[in-house]
Amino acid sequence: MSVPSTARPSSLRYKTEKRGIRYNIMLVGASGLGRRTFINTMCEKEIIPPQELEDPETAHLVEPMKFNKYEIQVNEEGTNIFLTVIDTPGFGDAIDNETCFSQLQEYIETQFDEILLEESRIRRNAKYKDNRVHALLYFLTPTGHGLRELDIQLIKRLGHLVNIVLLVGRADSFTTEESAAFKLQVIKDVMAYELPIYNFAWDVEADPETLEENQEIQAIIPFTVVGCDEIIDGGYGSVRVRNYPWGYVEVDNDEMSDFGLLRYILLNSHISDFIDFTTNVLYEEYRTLKLNENKDDESEEREE
Repeated sequence: MSVPSTARPSSLRYKTEKRGIRYNIMLVGASGLGRRTFINTMCEKEIIPPQELEDPETAHLVEPMKFNKYEIQVNEEGTNIFLTVIDTPGFGDAIDNETCFSQLQEYIETQFDEILLEESRIRRNAKYKDNRVHALLYFLTPTGHGLRELDIQLIKRLGHLVNIVLLVGRADSFTTEESAAFKLQVIKDVMAYELPIYNFAWDVEADPETLEENQEIQAIIPFTVVGCDEIIDGGYGSVRVRNYPWGYVEVDNDEMSDFGLLRYILLNSHISDFIDFTTNVLYEEYRTLKLNENKDDESEEREE
């Protein structure tokens, strides 16, 4: 599916166009899958700086996962997007990654708890900043054999808290046929394990054209992405490419990568969908659960 010639006004119809949209994306995936290159290419500037060279004497030590936040303002078709990117270096580097799962869950739930606390205040802070994660981009390792146990456990743990969007990192390691086969196997695993990834066609009340577009997007996941090393002058202007000894891959070429479509989704057409689903579905479910837990605790205290 190529990027539509006329963008549907999903995210850009917000009445907050003048003041901008606050939007938070989290990057999760094993080291070496191109998280940094992807987000820098998407925003067309350096968001995440190069990683510092490791000390050879301590390179064998596994460091705990970190949460590195980067804030940037992006202007997309006249709309200011105040984008916060949360990168998670260290995920999946250990043999036992239970701590990573717990850290990610705690981080996401903490943002929900802060909103819940703000809502309970008599006088709310008009300048309060919503830090809820609206989209978690999960980079799959291109093994060619579907989802790993690590992937399955992460999606099970977090899928009810955040919109998980599946990407295939370093997708240029596949041929076209291998890429299609891997995508098919991933979706088979998602269905077999009933994994709660983000469903682009969740809004069944959308207009027919939008619903059809979302169903087409849903059929493409996981998105295959290739980051950009340099820009060359092509026949139709500048082209972002990744160079190899045997040739190059055009990052924005729909036949080589889903990058162009994914960028359009993340920074244009589906911002409002991600925000709305986070606010009206995921957060509301979490809020209801928490309030019921508090009621149960209060009932137990009264009985004692």
